[in-house]
Order: sequence, then structure tokens, then C-alpha cells
Amino acid sequence: MSATIPPPEGPEILPILPLRNSVLFPASVVPVNVGRARSVKLIEESFGRDRPTIGVVAQLVADVEDPEFEQVYELGTVARVLKVIRLSSGNYSVVLQGIARMRILEPQGRVPYMRARVQRIHEAPIRDTEIDALGAALRESARKLGELLPHQSREHALQLDNVSDAGALADLVATNLPVSTQQKQQILQILDVRERLRKVAELVSRQSQVYRVKKEISTMVQEEMSRSQREFLLRQQMKTIRRELGEAEDDDEIETLRERIARAHMPNDAEKAARKQLSRMRSMSPNGAEYQVCRNYVEWLADLPWSKTTADRLDVAEARRVLDEDHHGLDRIKRRIVEYIAVRRLKSDIRGPILCFVGPPGVGKTSLAKSIARATGRNFVRVALGGVQDEAEIRGHRRTYVGAYPGRFVAGLKNAGARNPVMLLDEIDKLGSDGRGDPASALLEVLDPEQNNTFTDHYLEVPVDLSPVLFIATANRKDTIPRPLLDRMELIELAGYTRDEKQAIAKNFLIPKQLEEHGLSPERLDFSDEAIDRLVDEYTREAGVRRLEQTIASVCRHVAVRLAEGEDVAQLADGAYVEKVLGPPRYDKQIAEKLGHAGVATGLAWTPAGGELMIVEASQMQGTGGIRVTGKVGDVMQESVAAAFTYIRARAESLGLAPDFLSKIDVHLHLPGGGIPKDGPSGGIAIFVAIASMLTQLKVRPDVGMTGEITLRGHVLPVSGIKEKCLAAHRAGLKHVLIPKRNEADLDEVPETIRKDLVIHLVSKVDEVLALVLELPSDGSPRPPSPPASSGPQEVATAS
Repeated sequence: MSATIPPPEGPEILPILPLRNSVLFPASVVPVNVGRARSVKLIEESFGRDRPTIGVVAQLVADVEDPEFEQVYELGTVARVLKVIRLSSGNYSVVLQGIARMRILEPQGRVPYMRARVQRIHEAPIRDTEIDALGAALRESARKLGELLPHQSREHALQLDNVSDAGALADLVATNLPVSTQQKQQILQILDVRERLRKVAELVSRQSQVYRVKKEISTMVQEEMSRSQREFLLRQQMKTIRRELGEAEDDDEIETLRERIARAHMPNDAEKAARKQLSRMRSMSPNGAEYQVCRNYVEWLADLPWSKTTADRLDVAEARRVLDEDHHGLDRIKRRIVEYIAVRRLKSDIRGPILCFVGPPGVGKTSLAKSIARATGRNFVRVALGGVQDEAEIRGHRRTYVGAYPGRFVAGLKNAGARNPVMLLDEIDKLGSDGRGDPASALLEVLDPEQNNTFTDHYLEVPVDLSPVLFIATANRKDTIPRPLLDRMELIELAGYTRDEKQAIAKNFLIPKQLEEHGLSPERLDFSDEAIDRLVDEYTREAGVRRLEQTIASVCRHVAVRLAEGEDVAQLADGAYVEKVLGPPRYDKQIAEKLGHAGVATGLAWTPAGGELMIVEASQMQGTGGIRVTGKVGDVMQESVAAAFTYIRARAESLGLAPDFLSKIDVHLHLPGGGIPKDGPSGGIAIFVAIASMLTQLKVRPDVGMTGEITLRGHVLPVSGIKEKCLAAHRAGLKHVLIPKRNEADLDEVPETIRKDLVIHLVSKVDEVLALVLELPSDGSPRPPSPPASSGPQEVATAS
């Protein structure tokens, strides 16, 4: 049987009272506070009438102070004003009794208060089996909910028993439900009794579950509080007993440690180990050695940042700005860090990369790691690995040893104060090993993203998660880093700075920094471009800028002394002033020779300080075929000399030499700079050219530099340090550079400003070399062999 609504009576005009956070249901009596101007006017005009009738509607948005008709619900309740109580001037408490549902048909104005033409909605009482069953179930569930609600009155339970009409029962239950105004309005707007009963029963069931869970939680909290209070009382009694025994200070220390453990939010394993040691400490004498061992162990566990993290700064533009502000150039590294930040912004749980910066001293590896920490908003901690030979420095000492302590990584986490710092592993290429183990092997677990989330230090003996750490290692040479360790890191090579880059770094970074550190201003001391050029060329010879910064600091100190003596200094440091302060230049600028010589070739070498010219001199004299090599050369370079002689003897006829040319002469090969050790295969081409030039008496072009390893079959093999060697050639004024063809890809690292000033020849065979580097005679005398047509040298850049 469906609900039937009798034909409505005629429309009527009623005053409208909007409610902010309440819905009035038919047959319910509720008090309402009235304080808004229009509502107060409505109530005051109702004083003189006997139980006046008004319309009550709920607002769509409670925050609206003076609602329009569009801001209230269309369906509301016709109510009778039972009582009006004046609270204060302009404030009333009104008791309203709901009569019937109504619908607003047409607004009639808002002055002095809201009025509208409304239509009452009468509900005919209906009964059938389904409605009776729904009503009985709702009455029972509402009674159970009333037992759970904290402030439910007994009168409400009696009202439930006295209401027989199903629709009125649903309205009564809805009136007392602790639900939102919107949910109550939805119930008011349901005119079908069955649907209304089901909706109210659903809300009652949901609220019953909510309050049942709240009651269970409250009970658990009370039980926990009772347990805590009991434990507190017992501990207070124990304190009193220990105070009588003279052990109060020891007890206070243990309580302090317990509080620190609670604040550390350790993982379960770590907290269990810490509390176990606390229990042992209770039965020990504070003066015993074992007590101190336990206390140190617990303090280490409590001090580690188990749950402390710093929020990553994931602003790509800001990170790029910070990196550019701190360092000039280094575009590849900056791009890699920006990529990491961008990926972190898209995927928050990505593991940090393990980077390894390889480059000569002073190029900014350590300061770059600090800038990365600043760009990402992380804490920075440095772990020095240079000279470490004990595996326990990495994994920690076992607590069975006297004076045991954790490894450097656990100590680094403690110093960082967060579990996700930027951790610099400085000088990782200088690890050693002895009978105490191999630290490099112990590092394999630390630097493996698949294992370091459960790194176990021998001292702590509980897993420590190192996966959030952003590891950055630094090294001067990658060939001394063990291969398995190198394989776990992302290698990024930092080459030396060009002369132009050093000038820019000195002007934009080093000079302002040193002026600030020495308490000077640009008005007191200013460096001219000439002074910077002399500092770069004549007082420093390095791939980085560390020595350059030291010389700038020397000039600053000289001016600081003058200021301290009372002199009013406004010094422009030019070339002459730099020489006055620093003395005569320490280095002669490497400049290519102006004239070519037979038997003298210009090679290009790589050193930890960058690229340099390597002169190879060859001289012959009467003898019996002896070959002497001087200049403190190593075994590999000795082998390059032997390979060059063998190839020349095999090609003696094409060079215009007698087959037994070596039997009547002795050859002396010398590399100047005998105090500097020299080794490596990249001097093979220069050695071959010097010997060939000496034997043929053809001069070597003075504007050509060369590098490359040679084989007995005449192949030119690739070498390293192409960028540094090209920089050295450009700095010395060379115009042509010969490099192995298989090093062509390395030219991408050479700055464009350098490549445009050099003609770079790519050679793959030794036969191609002599035609490029020897000054050919014009009188028809023997020429060096011409290269095969199919494998000629290639020029990849043209000098401007």
C-alpha cells in the first residue's frame, strides 16, 4: 500500500523564520535562539497574538547573515510559537512546535521580515504490515542508540513508545539524531513514509556503530590510563625506596633514558633492544663498567633520528637558482640534480641516487654537495673516508670490545639529525685495507639501494634504514676505486676549469667571498681584469680553483693589515700590485714554441691538476744501437718507446732509412721535467713523431699537439683526458690537435669556445700522422709516407 497525500488546503501567507543550523520536524517541540534583525522583528510582532503560526525553513549555507529566498530550502515546516522569552535587548529564546510540512510557493517580500505564500503538506496516517515492521525495527534501534548517546533523556524513550504513527515516529527519531543539518533536511523532504523510515533507520544504524566504536575506544583509554596511573604510583614508591637507599640519582637517569626512548619513536626491534638494556641497568651498580656500556648503547639508540625527516624542497626553479648561485658551470651535474628533484615531485617514494663526483682537486666537489643539500632542503653531513683502513669504521665495533662505538654512517645520521640527509663520502678513492678488513667491501652494502634499507651496524645490532639518504661520493681518480663499488655509483666526471671559467669564478664567486671573510668591501679592495689574469696564469697551475682562492686571500690579508694599521685604503689591485704582494710569478705560462725542430714533438698529457704540454726530445749520436730514455718515465711509457722504435724499423724503407740504420747510432729520448714522474700510453704518438723527425731530419710543426696510444700494427688507440688536453693546447697557443678517431665522442665535453679556435684532426693510423705534423721539404728530399686514401685524417673543427 503506497502513501497517499490528501488534497492540499488552499495556500496561505506566513512569516518565514530561517534557521542556521537546525531543521524543525512536525510534531516536535524545540527551543530556538533568535538574534538577527529580521527574525527579531518577526518575533516582536508575534507577542500580541495567541500562539501565532509561522513558517520555519533551514538555510542552504549557515554562514549567511541575511539570507535571500534563494538561500533557504523550499520545503520547511509550519510551526506554532508556544513561548517567547526575552534574553536581552534584541535576543529572544523561542519555543516552536512543528505542525506540518510546507512548501514555499511564492516569496512575498523581506521587509520588515521574510513572508511567503506557502502550501501545507498533510500526511494521511497509513498502516500495513511492512510499515508496522519498519516502525517497530526503528523504535528498537532508536532505543539502543539512546543508550549509547551520552546526553539522551529518559523522556525521549517514553516518547518513542507513545508515538503510533509511522511517519511521526521517523520525524521524532530524526529530530534527536546527531547528524548534520543537510542530512536532516533530506529526511524532511522525503514525503513517502516507507522511504523515510528506511532512511532514518539507516542513519540510526550508522550512528549506533559510530558511538559503539567511540565507547569501546573510551573504555580502552580509561583502562590504559588506569594501568598508567598504577604504574606511576608504583614507580613513585620505588623512587622513595631508592632514595632511602641512596640510589635516587641512578633511578632518575634510567627514567630519563626511558623518556628519551619513548620520544625517539624507534622501530620495534630497536625499542625492544633499548628496553632490554634498561632492565639490565636496574640491577647494576652505576659505578660498574658494564653499566656505562649499557648506558652508552641506549643513548646511541635514543639519539638516532629514527622518525625525524626534513621536508624535501621540490621546487625545480628554486633548486636551479640555488645551484647557479653557488657554482659557475657544471651544467651536467646541475641537470642531474634538477632531474632528481623533478622525479621526486612526481613520485615521492623514489630512492635517492648514489652519485660519485670524480675530478681533480679544487673543482668544487665538496662545495657542490653542500649546494645540493641547500637546493633540496636537506641537512648535510660529511663522512671522511680518506685513509680509512679498518672495516669497523664502516660497520662499527662490536660491544665486546672496550671503547667500542658505531661506524661512521650511524654517527653521520646522528649528527645530521634526520634520516634523509645529504651524506658526503669524501675521498672514497683513498680507502685502504690491512689485516683489520677491507672498508671498500663493507661499503658495498651501504651503497646498494637493494640492501641499505636494513643496514646493520655491529655496535647497534639492529637494522638501520639508509635508503632515504642521498649519498654523494667524491674522488680524484676512478681507477683506484674497486670495480664492484664503482658499479654501484652513478659516475659524474668533473673536468678542470678553462681559463675563461677560472676568471669568471674568481670575479663572481671567489673575490666576493674572500672580501666578506676578511671584512673588506669592494670600495676598499677591487681586482682588475689584469690582476685576475695574472693570478690565473702566473701564480696558479691547477685544474680547480683552490690555489687561486688562496692567492686572492693573500692579497686580501695584505690590505687588511694596512687597514688595521690605520691607513685609509682604497686599493685597485692591478698586475703590478699583485706582483708586489705575491712576489715574482711562480709559473711560466706554457707557450708553444715559435719554430719547429727536428726531433722535438709536442705531446699532450693529463695530470691531476689538468692538462699540460709534454715535450718529447730525441737525439742521435754514433753508437751501436743503444736506446736510452730519461725523464723519470714509468714502465708503460717505456713500452710506448719500444713500440715506436719497432714500428719505425718495420717502416724504415718508406721513411727513407737504411734497414740497419739503428746499428750505427745511439738514440737518447728525453722528456723534460725530470722531477715529475711520467707514465701512461697516451704519449705514444708524440714519441713516434719525435723519433721519426730525428731520423728523417724533418722539423715538427710547432703549432701541433698530439695524444694517442700506438700499436705495433700502426693503430692509434683512444686515451683519456681529451677535454683537459684540448684546454692545455688552447692555453699554450697551439692551433692543431691530433687525437684518436675513437675519441671523437669525447669532443662533446670540450667547450665550444675552445673547439672553434682549434683544428682537431681525428687519426686512426700512425701513417696518417707524419703528413700532418712534419714540415715537408721543398727540394725533393725523402718525404714521410702518405696515408692510405681510404683512411685519411678528419678535421672536425676549423680555427677561426
